Amino acid sequence: MRKMRGREKFFMKKSIAAALFSLLVCSVLTTPVWAQELVVGGQAVGIQVGTDGVLVAGLTQVETGDGSKSPASAAGIKKGDLITEINGTQVQKAAELIEQVGALGGKPAELTVQRDSKTLRVTVQPIESAEGQWMMGMWLRDGISGIGTVTFCDPATGIYGALGHSISDADTGSPMQLGEGTITDAEIVSITKGASGAPGELNGCADMGRVLGSVDDNTAHGIFGRAYAALGSRTLETGKIATGPATIVSTIGGRQPQEYKIEVNRIYRDAEGEHVMLTVTDPELCARTGGIVQGMSGSPILQNGRLVGAVTHVFVNDPTRGYGVSIQDMLNSAGIEEKAA
Repeated sequence: MRKMRGREKFFMKKSIAAALFSLLVCSVLTTPVWAQELVVGGQAVGIQVGTDGVLVAGLTQVETGDGSKSPASAAGIKKGDLITEINGTQVQKAAELIEQVGALGGKPAELTVQRDSKTLRVTVQPIESAEGQWMMGMWLRDGISGIGTVTFCDPATGIYGALGHSISDADTGSPMQLGEGTITDAEIVSITKGASGAPGELNGCADMGRVLGSVDDNTAHGIFGRAYAALGSRTLETGKIATGPATIVSTIGGRQPQEYKIEVNRIYRDAEGEHVMLTVTDPELCARTGGIVQGMSGSPILQNGRLVGAVTHVFVNDPTRGYGVSIQDMLNSAGIEEKAA
């Protein structure tokens, strides 16, 4: 998938003495502060993306006259595999793969499979079902859709960020290889309230006729693309997240984002970047959703008048608690460089 580039930084040339003075002042008297003016999101969007091939959504048994069998499972195919070729011919749609398997008339199918960044060759022997169809025993998908939340849009480049996490393989947790995609306008029509052990969900309707942007990159810190329409109206500078009170911006009904109170409890780093642990303290949000629910991923985190991060995950056993990502990590993944404040 195409990697987007952020704005290049331009520096005014000054005298050597002035430059040295500036460096001296920064190194001795202050710590540089980095900021970026971004349009704050918070609106729910429909997300529709294709896969770079045909996704194995699950394995199943094929009923035959001699019992049930799963040729795909026997050959070593796994849920989450991405099939890109059959007998050397590229496939993008599930219907194409099914048609080619049928055309083989029982001959082996050599599949090219992407798994965990590796390319594998797997030979599957289709079998004839009781209905007379040649089948391999797989549930197939060639697209993914859902509801998520926009975090920001950069007014200078038109690049937006959403979700705060990748669209990932359910088993491995790795970002999926995605094809072309779009985000569309969406309306939240109902809420499945979260409870301990049962994460809730925002239920929405995507307006396929109102495309708001492209989906170009799927990264560990969110999905990114180009906005075709306005994504928010309020502009704030970015800042560094800290423990203490903050707010999130989410749409939990209709199309209108609102702010809700949270507490940032802990900040820590690992190989993937900076992470946040947070607790929802807003009575209205807790009453209506139970806390953080699916579909709120990407909700901007605001603190001290700045955009500092985004909500990413919920604690399964406590929907009032969850995780977030820093805005700096999202901007880095988007290819947007922050500038000195």
